[in-house]
Amino acid sequence: MTIGHPPELPMGSHSPAVPRSLDATTWSDADLPLLPDPRAAVEELHRIHQPMPGATVLGVLSADSRVVAGASFTVPERITDGWHLRNVLLAHLRHTVPHGLRRHAPLHTAVLVQCRRGPSGWTEQDGAWMWALRDAGQLHGIRCGGYVTLTDEGWQLIGDARRGRSPHAGSWAQRPVATISELTGIAEQTPSLEAPKPRLALLPVEAPRVAVN
Repeated sequence: MTIGHPPELPMGSHSPAVPRSLDATTWSDADLPLLPDPRAAVEELHRIHQPMPGATVLGVLSADSRVVAGASFTVPERITDGWHLRNVLLAHLRHTVPHGLRRHAPLHTAVLVQCRRGPSGWTEQDGAWMWALRDAGQLHGIRCGGYVTLTDEGWQLIGDARRGRSPHAGSWAQRPVATISELTGIAEQTPSLEAPKPRLALLPVEAPRVAVN
């Protein structure tokens, strides 16, 4: 099977009539696999990607919950439907980890971390991302794992009581400044977990504004 980008979206909106979203109760009742150590996963993804507020981190975990792949990216705030967000996640998954559609059981688990200012609890935008994560996981043959918000209060696993104060939305600014020689050594030792950004054609086109006389 050829692994590539999802089909490009023509000009104009192909958004479904009903927005694709999951509420917090539906997410909690979905019987998703629990992360044995969410703190370790969040800390590792944060160490690799250093997300700022507004960034999304997609992490891929192995069967023993180690981070084996991932990507960090931003999506325009006007994109609020899970159908479009699913396409973005699929594009990144196809560039970071082979699909598991031919396996009897999924080998990998996908988790999502949303770094933002504001509330740590569920929002409507979270609902769209949750639908996107679940659907992208099914289409790529991997498990849908945890959904984490990263705010000024710390990190919180939605649908789960587990949370922590560190890392938080401002932790990226607290990282130590490395010298040029140190950066060279880090680059040689750190595997690349950054996927290419999806093409702009994967996102719906914003309607042009009409001037009013």
